[in-house]
Amino acid sequence: MRIFVTGASGWIGSAVTAELLAHGHQVVGLARSDSAAATIAALGAEVRRGSLDDLDALRAGATDAEGVVHLGYNHDFSDMQGAARTDQLAITTLGDALAGTGRPFFIASGVAGLSRDGVPATEHDGGDPSAHPRVANAAAALEYANRGVRAGVLRFAPTVHGDGDHGFIAVLVDTARRQGVSAYVGDGNGAWPAVHRLDAATLVRLAVEKAPAASVLHVVAESAVPTKAIAEAIGRGLDLPVTSVPAADALAHFGWIGMFFGLDMPASSEYTQQQYDWKPTHPTLLEDLDAGHYTKS
Repeated sequence: MRIFVTGASGWIGSAVTAELLAHGHQVVGLARSDSAAATIAALGAEVRRGSLDDLDALRAGATDAEGVVHLGYNHDFSDMQGAARTDQLAITTLGDALAGTGRPFFIASGVAGLSRDGVPATEHDGGDPSAHPRVANAAAALEYANRGVRAGVLRFAPTVHGDGDHGFIAVLVDTARRQGVSAYVGDGNGAWPAVHRLDAATLVRLAVEKAPAASVLHVVAESAVPTKAIAEAIGRGLDLPVTSVPAADALAHFGWIGMFFGLDMPASSEYTQQQYDWKPTHPTLLEDLDAGHYTKS
C-alpha cells in the first residue's frame, strides 16, 4: 500500500516509516522543515512538504494514498487546547478525504486517563474527554468507520522508549541531574505503561494491514512500570540518591512533568496482542535505562 504518514520524521514516525518500507509498503511522509524532509528521504520514503496546519497538504496527501497513519501532534503543554484543535482539524480533513474509500486511517492517541482505581485500562474502555482533549479527537476519528473508512485508534503508552528517546524519561533524567537526586512522587506506587519504539512500529504496521474498522489498539508492552522503579533506575544510571517528593511539591521539583509523573495509569494490551498476534520482543523500559541509553553523557 501507499501510506501517507504524518509525523514521519519523529521518534515514533521514523520507526513506523522504516517498518512499513521494510514490509513492502510505499510511504509518503509529511515534512514541515528541511531537516524533517531530509530524515524522511534518508529512510527511503517520499516527501510531501506541509504541516498539520496546512489542510490542503493533508487533503492532497490522503487523497493520493491508499491509507493514512496520523502520528503528528504538536506537544505544546502551554496550549493543550490549541494543540488539540489543530489535531481535530487534521483528523477531520484526513477522514473526509478518505470517506467512502474503505481505506485504512489510524490515528495516535494515548492510554492516559483511562484507568480507574488502579485497574488497568483495556481496549474496550472509553476515555474521558476531561482527562485529555485528545480523547474527543479519537472518538471523532472512529466515527469515520460509519463513513466507509477503515478507521481506528492507536492508544500509545506515555513512554515509547529506546536509544535516542528525548521524551518523558529523558526529561526525568535531566531533572535528576539538575536536582542532584532522582525522585518519585509520594509512595512511588503510581505506574506508567511503556513500549519500545520498535515494538510500537510493528503494531502500527499490523493495524494498517489488517485491523478492522472501529478498532482500538493499545500500543503497550508493559502494563505498569512503578514510578519508584523508574526513579531507582535513573538513580543507578546517574549514581544519585533516590528519594520521595510529596505530591504537593511535585511541580516545584519536576516542573511541568510533575503533573504526570505521579499519575497511576496502568493499561493492558492483552486483547491487542491476541487479536493481532503482536508479541513485543525488544528491551523493557528498565532494561533500556540500565543499558545507559538515557543516562550516558
